Amino acid sequence: MRPTMTHIALHCRDIQASAAFYREMCGLEQVHTRCAHGVRVTWLAEPGKETDFVIVLIDGGDRPAQQEGDFSHLGFAVPEKADVDAACDRARRHDWPVAWEPVQAPFPVGYFCGIKDPDGHVVEFSYGQPLGPGAPEKPFDT
Repeated sequence: MRPTMTHIALHCRDIQASAAFYREMCGLEQVHTRCAHGVRVTWLAEPGKETDFVIVLIDGGDRPAQQEGDFSHLGFAVPEKADVDAACDRARRHDWPVAWEPVQAPFPVGYFCGIKDPDGHVVEFSYGQPLGPGAPEKPFDT
């Protein structure tokens, strides 16, 4: 058996604010919503990839603030290096905190920044990683 990753589920204090963040910052679209046993759930996906991978937002719950030096994050690749800077600018216009200012790191990390969603989850925007749009043709060094 070989499993396939299909989703990640995150609890959020305000599902509408979190969904708005992922729509605005990541270009995701709502593909499903429901209320079961008084709990609202929303699925978000990249357009055209609704059956491949979704972020599931679950209303309710609280999480401790991400500690300094904790690099846990959700990663999104962007097609141009300037898009990383634009992500920081867009976050600032919406008063979403910038966790990591744009920085260039050696391959395979590339140029990246981190933005905190309304619940404090860090979302990374990167260019030049060997994943997604903007990926160089250089293979992984093993």
